[in-house]
Amino acid sequence: MAHVRLEVKNLSVSFSTFAGKVHAVRGVSFSLCDGETLAIVGESGSGKTVTCRSVMRLLAKNASIDSGEILLDGTDLLRLSEREMRQVRGNEVAMVFQDPMTSLDPTMKIGRQIEEAVTLHRKVGRREARSRMLELLR
Repeated sequence: MAHVRLEVKNLSVSFSTFAGKVHAVRGVSFSLCDGETLAIVGESGSGKTVTCRSVMRLLAKNASIDSGEILLDGTDLLRLSEREMRQVRGNEVAMVFQDPMTSLDPTMKIGRQIEEAVTLHRKVGRREARSRMLELLR
């Protein structure tokens, strides 16, 4: 049986607005095993980005995770301190944002950008960073 790397269970997220509470995500569940690729698709405004930002714990200040669990290797990310979560981001889980100002640099090859991120977060040499980058892109 494959090892479940990431599991999201019954995730619900809402935003507080002047008009009241807006439910952005309701009861989302999925799991991702080692070696698998997951695509989250849907219409604009359907909660794809909110779901991913919830996994990264990078939601806006007016957002709240109302229910659910986000398990990475069995550890509930929602129970980690911000300091512990900073160690997880980039080392264990990462996100490529859709915002053009924060996404991949179109003037640089994707492999090089991933190598830089690995070098920064793992503090390894170029050879090991390249090896890890190739592993991640497989």
